[in-house]
Amino acid sequence: MTHANKTILITGASKGIGAAAAEVLHGLGANVVLMARGQSGLDALVARLGPDRVLPVTGDVADYQTVKRAVEQATMTFGGLDAVVNNAGVIDPVARLEDSDPAEWAKVVEINLMGVYNGMHAAFEALKTSGGTVVNISSGAALNALEGWSHYCATKAAVLSLTRSGHKEWGPLGITVVGMSPGTVATDMQVVIKQSGVNPISKLEWSDHIPAQWAGRAIAFLCTEAGAAYAGTDFSLKTEEGRRAVGLLD
Repeated sequence: MTHANKTILITGASKGIGAAAAEVLHGLGANVVLMARGQSGLDALVARLGPDRVLPVTGDVADYQTVKRAVEQATMTFGGLDAVVNNAGVIDPVARLEDSDPAEWAKVVEINLMGVYNGMHAAFEALKTSGGTVVNISSGAALNALEGWSHYCATKAAVLSLTRSGHKEWGPLGITVVGMSPGTVATDMQVVIKQSGVNPISKLEWSDHIPAQWAGRAIAFLCTEAGAAYAGTDFSLKTEEGRRAVGLLD
């Protein structure tokens, strides 16, 4: 698998799945455009990757103009855009519906749902030109309700519908739109979930979660032509079939 000469924009790139995807894709030869809110996290990632084929962009996916600027910088710097990985997402604060704060709930919608929409909309023309790929990071929460996660479940369900809609509208234009449901991943998000003590996911041990690098490899796989076979669906990394397709199992 190679991504030489491809340019891939990753949101939420400073840590977790986003950083792992950046490391995998950069290692496979891609130009990586790294978008995140935290400057220090981006700086640390760039230091690990080195300056070649790396473009950091500080900004919030909830702001459309910021995402549009990241796409413009990607195309100006590298001559085009081949894929967008809409990874940025949050789950905190975890709370039951009656205890939730409406303003905080709305912020999750802005990041988890509008951030994905912003990434897709801003990148459309560039991806139409390249015949590119959109990878939307999904979750089992898109299909399963969990106590304390109303904001996360609702937004991930909406992202799955957005993936399906994107495939229906953009597939005929040569753009692959696919979701990726990794299962539980050993990232900072699991620390928040563990501390909440709410629902069965918080009872899992750290060793129960897959490494972020596995999710990064799945993203790299979906950014190849093979990803088209899963267009309009959530590719699952929880199954043996999915892990075998990515190359994690023989």
